[in-house]
Amino acid sequence: MSALAETAGLAPALQWTDDWLLGHDGMDACHQECATLLGQLLAAEDAQLATVFDRFIAHLTAHFEAEAEMMRRTDFPPRQCHLDEHAAVMSSVLEVRQRLADGNRPLVRALARELGAWFPAHTQHLDSALAHWVSRHRLGGKPVVLKRRAALG
Repeated sequence: MSALAETAGLAPALQWTDDWLLGHDGMDACHQECATLLGQLLAAEDAQLATVFDRFIAHLTAHFEAEAEMMRRTDFPPRQCHLDEHAAVMSSVLEVRQRLADGNRPLVRALARELGAWFPAHTQHLDSALAHWVSRHRLGGKPVVLKRRAALG
């Protein structure tokens, strides 16, 4: 199944795929929640957009704080690059939230589409490196990742 699918004709909605699994239960659960919330944001109707965006912002804040703590606790070497990317995303998200207060719903939808494109690459590169680092420190090796295969036939 594609990571992007049409939902209610509003916008492409993000759908979780096992391709984004990292083998770190906490990070994987957080990423699944992030993808779900981002999908809800992409599909939100105008009347619910602010509420859904606020839930997404709260999740993203906690998500980034948890990863920052993990990087600090394990002395993750390239953490500044990762933290800088999180800071840039949060800056954009908070700026767009201010613009939504002025009624700019199209900007929220544009940001959501951009985050839908950003999320898989960030997960598969920066977060994957963090998951490997944490697992190596905790367990002595890379995480094992089991992914579902598409049904045959």
